[in-house]
Amino acid sequence: MLSTVLEYAVILGVMTGLAVLMGQWLARVFSGRGHALPERATYRLLGINPAETMGWARYGSALLLSNAAMMLLGYLVLRLQSVMPLNPLGLAAQTPDLAFNTAASFITNTNWQAYSGESSLSNFSQMAVITFLMFVGATAGVVAAAGFIRGLSRSSSADIGNYWVDFTRTLYRVMLPLCLVMALVYVWQGMPQTLDSEALATTLEGAQQQLIVGAVASFESIKHIGTNGGGFFSMNAAHPFENPTPLTNVLHILSMLLIPSALTYAFGSMLLRRRQGWVFFGTFLVMFVGFLAIVFSAEQGGNPLLTQIGVDQQLSATQSGGNMEGKELRFGIADTALFVTTTTGATTGSVNAMHDSLTPMGGFVPLAQMMLNCVFGGDGVGFINLIQYALLTVFLVGMMIGRSPEFLGKKIEAREIKLVMLSVLAHPICILGFTALAALWPDTMNSLNNLGPHGFSEVLYAYASGTANNGSAFAGLNANTPFFNTTIGLAMLMGRFFTMLPMLAVAGSLAAKKNIPAGAGTIPTATPLFMLLVVFVVLVVGGLTFLPALALGPLVEQLQLLAGQTYK
Repeated sequence: MLSTVLEYAVILGVMTGLAVLMGQWLARVFSGRGHALPERATYRLLGINPAETMGWARYGSALLLSNAAMMLLGYLVLRLQSVMPLNPLGLAAQTPDLAFNTAASFITNTNWQAYSGESSLSNFSQMAVITFLMFVGATAGVVAAAGFIRGLSRSSSADIGNYWVDFTRTLYRVMLPLCLVMALVYVWQGMPQTLDSEALATTLEGAQQQLIVGAVASFESIKHIGTNGGGFFSMNAAHPFENPTPLTNVLHILSMLLIPSALTYAFGSMLLRRRQGWVFFGTFLVMFVGFLAIVFSAEQGGNPLLTQIGVDQQLSATQSGGNMEGKELRFGIADTALFVTTTTGATTGSVNAMHDSLTPMGGFVPLAQMMLNCVFGGDGVGFINLIQYALLTVFLVGMMIGRSPEFLGKKIEAREIKLVMLSVLAHPICILGFTALAALWPDTMNSLNNLGPHGFSEVLYAYASGTANNGSAFAGLNANTPFFNTTIGLAMLMGRFFTMLPMLAVAGSLAAKKNIPAGAGTIPTATPLFMLLVVFVVLVVGGLTFLPALALGPLVEQLQLLAGQTYK
C-alpha cells in the first residue's frame, strides 16, 4: 500500500512539474506575435489573413465549419477504403452508419470505436483519417481554450483572437513537436513504426503466425498527448504493441494529463493571476485523487463472491491480488486503477484493462468522471468545463449572500448565466436522453451480453462516453449497429459543440465588459476555500443530475455484491 501511494505521489509530482513547463510554453504560443516560416506558408496556401481579428461568433464559426469539412473528408475516405492505397489485406470499406460514427468520433476528440482497428482499417485509413483527425480534433480543443482564455483576459474588446492563427501555431509548435519526440521514445521502447501491414513470425511449434503491424508509435503519441484514446488494435493500451513496458504505461498517463493540467498554468500566466491558475489546478487534483482512491480501493478489495465459493482461498488467504479480472498482470491493480482514473478523468478513452470487468464501484468512477466532465477533462475543453462550474459557483454564492456575482473583475449577469446553464444542461440531456431512447429501442436487448443493472450500465456508459468525448466502453455492449452508430455519433457531436460554443459566447461577452475594481462584497476566487466550493458545486450538480441513473446501474450492482448476489 505504501509503495502504491509513493508511486502515485511521484507520478502526480512529475505531472505538476510538467504542467508548469508546458503551461509556460502554451502561454507563449497563445500570446506570441510573430509567425514562423511554415506558418506563413500555410496562411498563404489557405488564403488566411493572420492580422484579422475575430469575435466569438466568427471564431466559433471557423471552428465549427472547419471541423465539419474535415469530418466529411474522413467519412469519404472510410467509405472508399477498398479502393484506397496501402490496403494489401483488401479490407472492405466501412458501412455508412459506421463511417459516420467513426468520422464523428475522431473529429470530436472522442475516439469511440465500434470496429476492431487491426481487422477493419488499412494503414492508409489509420494514417489519413484516424491519425489526421486525432491531430486536428485535439488541436481544435486546445484552440478553443486559447480563445476562451484570451476572452477572459480582455476588457472592452470584441476580439478573442484569430482561430486560424491559433490553430496553425498550436499544431506546428505544440502537437507536432511533442508527438515527434514521444513517437521516437515509443519506438525505443519497442512499438512498431512501419508502413507494412503485417509481419510473419514462426512460433515455437514451427507454425506461421500473422502479426498485424503499422505506424503504431506515431499513432500512440497523438492518441495520448491529444487525449484521443482510439486504439490501433482492438485491445487498445492493453496490447503489447501499444503499451509494451511499464515506462510506456507511465508515459501514456503523463501524456494524457499534460495539456489539460498545463492549461491552468497558461491561464494564470496570460491573465497575470498565477494564484488563480493554481486554484484551478488544485480543483482538478482534489477530484482526481478522490476518484483514484475509490477505484483503487474497490479493485484492491476484490470480489467477495469469489471468497464465498472458495476460489479466493486457493489464490490468497487475504485476496491481496484484488480483482484481476480483465487486467494485465504486468500492470496490476495499482497501475490499472491510475490508468482508469486518468483516461476517464482526462476524457481520453485509452484503456489498459477492460472497464467492463471492474467491480461495481470501480466502474462507478469512470462513469462519474465522464458525467462530471471536468476532472482535468480533454485537451482544452476540460478547462472550459471547469470554468463553467466556477462561474456557476460565483453566481450561487453571490445569490446566497446577496451580492452581485463577479469573476476576474467582471460582473456575471443574466446573459452569462443563461449561456453557462445551456452548456451545463446540454451534457446530461444528451446522456440521459439517448440512454432513455436506447432503453426503449426494441433491438437494444440483442446488443447486450448482460441483462439487469449491468446491462443498463453498459448502455449508460456508452452514451456518457460519447457525450463526454471519452471513447472508452463497457465492452459487453455490441454498439456496431445502425441505431447505436447513429445515436452515439449524434451524442459525440452534441457533447462537443453544444457545450463548447456557449462557453465561447460567455468569453466573448466577458471580453466586451469593462474591468471593475474588487469591492468589499467581491467573492475571492483565488483561495483554497473557493477551490473547495467549486468541487462541492461540481459534485452536487453532477450528483443531483445523474444519481437516479447511477442508482439503476452501478449502485444497484454494488448493493447486490454486498448482499452476496451476482451483479452481471
